[in-house]
Amino acid sequence: MARRKKQNRAERRQAEQRRRRNLTWLVIALAVAVLGGLIYLAIPKSQKTPMGPQFTKQGELQFIEQGSGEVIKAIDIEVKKDPLERNTGMMWRRSMEENQGMLFIMDRPEPQSFWMRNTYIPLDIIFVDESFKILNIRANAKPQSLEGQTSIGDALYVVEAIGGFCAKYGIEAGDEIRFQLQNR
Repeated sequence: MARRKKQNRAERRQAEQRRRRNLTWLVIALAVAVLGGLIYLAIPKSQKTPMGPQFTKQGELQFIEQGSGEVIKAIDIEVKKDPLERNTGMMWRRSMEENQGMLFIMDRPEPQSFWMRNTYIPLDIIFVDESFKILNIRANAKPQSLEGQTSIGDALYVVEAIGGFCAKYGIEAGDEIRFQLQNR
């Protein structure tokens, strides 16, 4: 009988040690899982990369009300001066902010015509003469269209803004623009 008690005591001790060992492993596994979760949460998530070319501010343009000379609205502009840049323009862009636009500076004043091929957002196309006066506006030009968006008269500058911009701010033919380019 004494032998049996010793054996039971030894078995209980072993069972207790197994329970402690199992409990230790369980605590370690939970700690690893919690630590892994905290590390995952701490890792910076990559931002969704925008599709298409991104806006690069190269200056600021103001729309000036005819007669009063008051500034109607100012926007940041990206500038296109050479033929390759002008031909590409807003192609492949998927978005543009309301306070952004693109200024095309032509080689000489002459009738201008733009199309919307590979342009994914509607645009207001604003044709401007060499004295900075707005000749005409092609509002909400349809994306992906090959239909010519033409000036009425000789334009030296063309401004593209998000579709509906001119209507929203009351910009119309006869108003003027003024711009300042950043030093590169």
